[in-house]
Amino acid sequence: MARVKFMKVLGSWREVADAARTTIRRDEGEGEPSAKWKKRILLAEHSPIRKLCFNWKWLDLPYWVSVHFVRHKYGIEHFVSTQRTDRTGEDRAAKMQDAPVMHECFANAQAIMFISRRRLCSQASPETRAAWKLVVDEIAKVEPELAACCVPECVYRGFCPEFKPCGFCESEAYRQLAARYREVQ
Repeated sequence: MARVKFMKVLGSWREVADAARTTIRRDEGEGEPSAKWKKRILLAEHSPIRKLCFNWKWLDLPYWVSVHFVRHKYGIEHFVSTQRTDRTGEDRAAKMQDAPVMHECFANAQAIMFISRRRLCSQASPETRAAWKLVVDEIAKVEPELAACCVPECVYRGFCPEFKPCGFCESEAYRQLAARYREVQ
């Protein structure tokens, strides 16, 4: 079972707010932005949110699950432990697809929300969903407003765009999650 080793936040909400002010030709401000402002700028996905970045590492992530995450390429960098025979001393061809790897990532807030839309969806593999949920749970400890914006695609769009919907959009759980997602205190 995969584990998340650490979560480091790079950048600050003060920097996000100052960048937002720059875009509207205002001087830098003072103090920490409110939770309401944070949630609104995240929901709007304005460019300054990309100044808020996160670094984490999965340990013992199955190789095939790591491949799912490596497919994400905008606003995120991946560093995956090698399986090269000349580096590990083990025959790469003999490794199973579920061989564990270390997978470190560095991503901005917008990328994290985008990845959540794909990887929290019921159509994602349960293992991939569980690995991503570990990251979102760690984010919730340090940036709860961002974690609240990490939702499946159906919640973000208001409908399911999948070819074979799972039916979650018809549930009470969906309605509650969608209401919490849109809520701005």
